[in-house]
Amino acid sequence: MPTFRVAGKMFITIPDDETSFAVRCPIHERQELIAAEPEKFWVPPHEASSSWVRVRLAQLEDLEELRDILVDSWKQAAPTRLLDAFPGTE
Repeated sequence: MPTFRVAGKMFITIPDDETSFAVRCPIHERQELIAAEPEKFWVPPHEASSSWVRVRLAQLEDLEELRDILVDSWKQAAPTRLLDAFPGTE
């Protein structure tokens, strides 16, 4: 399963079926995402207690939405020194 890391911490993973990807997401925010857009966001039962959410690629609106989701996950994993070095990721 391909994974992407920042400073040794995983922030994106792509499951074998390649129709979705998983990103970091605080559990309290995850429930709101799923409730608002269940066709786009979901969590498999075996990941229910984790801080990850799956995103269905086919349901993304555009590349900007994809970028926003990926940057948000990166920001959750990146150390402060990297966050400070890339102010455009605000």
